[in-house]
Amino acid sequence: MIKMAVIILAFFISNGVRADIYKFTDIDGRVYYTNTKVPRHGLYKRIIRTKYYSEINVPRHGLYKPIVSTKIFRFPNSDYYHTKPHTFSGANKKKFADLIEQAAYRHQVDAKLVHAVIQTESAYNSTAQSSKGAVGLMQLMPDTARRFGVTDRNDPDQNVDGGTRYLKYLINLFNPNLGLAVAAYNAGENAVIRNNNSIPPYPETQNYVRQVLALYNR
Repeated sequence: MIKMAVIILAFFISNGVRADIYKFTDIDGRVYYTNTKVPRHGLYKRIIRTKYYSEINVPRHGLYKPIVSTKIFRFPNSDYYHTKPHTFSGANKKKFADLIEQAAYRHQVDAKLVHAVIQTESAYNSTAQSSKGAVGLMQLMPDTARRFGVTDRNDPDQNVDGGTRYLKYLINLFNPNLGLAVAAYNAGENAVIRNNNSIPPYPETQNYVRQVLALYNR
């Protein structure tokens, strides 16, 4: 971990930029880094607070050598990078596995896709609440919950059932493009439609789609 932190900091030292670094470890032990805090679920934790640096901070005794090109590993906003897996508890994933399988079967959605959405939305935290007001395992907003018959968003059974119903609706709406359905789950179907049935140009949504589909397809 210390080695990785040093590597990440080294990227910024060479280019004289300012950026705090945030880290998130998913349920399967994959580690994600970003230089933009992702407030949606509070899952990212700051691991490095950086200040302005320049090349004069690096001693000129010739002991420091570049370890990688920063042109390749610059951190654009909301872009994720992972490293080697770390130990991470899968207790919550196991706890809700049957519930997820049942909802997926009821609404004829691939359970693996529901898992991928839940992992990305809340990391199986049934009490997760975003700054925008999304709640629970599948991070349901109030309007979405009402639309799909959820009266208690904090109840895992209702939350997963409503979220899976919504996911099924989106899959049918944007069939056969699963990427658009996933984008709509994050940004809303109207955002996808307004962008001519394409993934909206929002960094959060674009990264969300990449992460969900990566989990689903692996």
